[in-house]
Amino acid sequence: MSKSLEEVNQSVQTQNKTSIFRKILAFFGPAYLVSVGYMDPGNWATDIAGGSQFGYSLLWVLLMSNMMALLLQSLSARLGIVTQRDLAQASRETYSKPINYILYFLAEIAIAACDLAEVLGMAIGINLLFDIPLIEGVLITVLDTFLLLFLINKGIRKMEAFIIVLVAIIGFSFVFEMIFAQPELDKVVYGLIPSIPTETALYIAIGIIGATVMPHNLYLHSSLVQTRKFDRTPDGIKQALKYNFIDSTIALNLAFFVNAAILILAAATFYKNGYFEVAEIQDAHQFLQPLLGTKWAPILFAVALIASGQSSTITGTLAGQIVMEGYLNFRMQPWVRRIITRLIAIVPAVVVILIYGESVTGKLLILSQVILSLQLGFAIIPLIHFVSDKTKMKGFHISKITQVAAWIIATIIVSLNAKLVFNEIVGWLETSENPIVLWLTVVPLAFGFLILLLYIVFKPFITKAKQEFQNHSPHNLNLQFSKIGTYNTKKIAIAVDFSSADTIAINSAFELGGIEAKYTLIHVVETVGAMVYGKNIEDHETLIDAKLLAEYKAILSHKGFTVKTKLGYGKPNKVIPEIINKGNFDVLVMGTHGHTGFKDLIFGTTVDKLRHKISIPLFIVKN
Repeated sequence: MSKSLEEVNQSVQTQNKTSIFRKILAFFGPAYLVSVGYMDPGNWATDIAGGSQFGYSLLWVLLMSNMMALLLQSLSARLGIVTQRDLAQASRETYSKPINYILYFLAEIAIAACDLAEVLGMAIGINLLFDIPLIEGVLITVLDTFLLLFLINKGIRKMEAFIIVLVAIIGFSFVFEMIFAQPELDKVVYGLIPSIPTETALYIAIGIIGATVMPHNLYLHSSLVQTRKFDRTPDGIKQALKYNFIDSTIALNLAFFVNAAILILAAATFYKNGYFEVAEIQDAHQFLQPLLGTKWAPILFAVALIASGQSSTITGTLAGQIVMEGYLNFRMQPWVRRIITRLIAIVPAVVVILIYGESVTGKLLILSQVILSLQLGFAIIPLIHFVSDKTKMKGFHISKITQVAAWIIATIIVSLNAKLVFNEIVGWLETSENPIVLWLTVVPLAFGFLILLLYIVFKPFITKAKQEFQNHSPHNLNLQFSKIGTYNTKKIAIAVDFSSADTIAINSAFELGGIEAKYTLIHVVETVGAMVYGKNIEDHETLIDAKLLAEYKAILSHKGFTVKTKLGYGKPNKVIPEIINKGNFDVLVMGTHGHTGFKDLIFGTTVDKLRHKISIPLFIVKN
């Protein structure tokens, strides 16, 4: 199994620290890279719109979104720390190839949408600060491709330090903005009490929530926590979970401060002075100096915007690398990956700006958030399933209370984002000159995503129910033994699949070899994870199969037979011959029932392939 972000995996030593403070400091960092996604330019538009239209009254939405984000990010960190897999890798070993390809495609679209928002944010910041045309600002953002390569070569700690500096710039900028704006503190506190003034406020609230929790951050966090090297003991894992939760709490609260500061700034300047329709970032920048009476207000605003776009674009690229390597097990040169991701974001931005002008950047930002909304459920729901799995999490699964809280949050986020997407599609249908095209493309696509989402939600519950009801397969280990025949053969391999066919296959083998022969029971694990990771897989079915194989051995050994076991991984018609040819067996005995790979024995498919790959007799036993 390849490691997530292999060039920096376990590169930060957390052991042998002389003090608790140094140990805590060694774990700090990953959450700050994640936090920049919660204050990227895509959030600025919704925060400004919320503050200018409704004053301080939507502050509670930001607080609620932050609490949701904290829980989800802590689940993502838990997955990476305990399983040493990121979210994309965990998905690859859980779902089938077609499902994984779709999930990968959706994740890539989400990352491209994020990058689009970051490109526009940086370009707008450059435009506002240096008066460079927006189109040229977009093209300048290509240059930061090489900044990531420089930082990653210096090590993850250097990259974390750079991001923390950018976050600090954003934070200090808004501290001064708060001093300039002088918000009314009593109204700020009152804004933390839940209320929805109008239906438009609900729409803005949905936008704020949709822009807060970013799907790529869930992939990113589950990988970045693996950059820390610590004791893989239960106590060591508990300590890593605790310190990373502290790290996430501090970093995401800083992100909450920035988002709240943007909304408060809009409320204290635009809403207070009757500018209720300020939604574009450029308009907000333009009005700051006359309303606050200082030239530093717009300058700091632009500087913070550039820092926001730059920090977000670095973490977005890392997320792209994680998603590609995790889902496809395919690695691309970082600079190639970076340029491709950036071009995917730049090309539509340049085309739209050239055709419609600079006034549509706000609409492009909103569109990027809608695209993110579509993908969000496909990251959150698998994450909750994975961290709730006792086998996958090796005893570090989340509690029932946490599961309930996580599912409530997932339901709220997915429902609100679904409403946002539904409203957008209805709007497109109403304003389109040729709606039939949308009915034939966008609408079926949306329904397809809905079906896929329902499949991801319910499949683990159905699979688990079947496993509990059937005890993995119709086996009770009630093997019946027939009369032992004459000894003819020395080393006999028996393919077993824990079905009713095993009794006949094993008895037939005993008739061939008798009590003096040596028997090897072979079983092949055929899960998707087994095919990808081989003997490194630790999924539920592998653990059950290994246990059952051991129980078969115990039963037969108790009867006086000399028995060994061999567990293979992958496709039976490939793995069984490899085991047979290495084991110097005299005969292979196989049954005709069992898991998917064995069922085709009835039709001769596996038999035909095995005949050409092994040099010993193959004894087929029909049930």
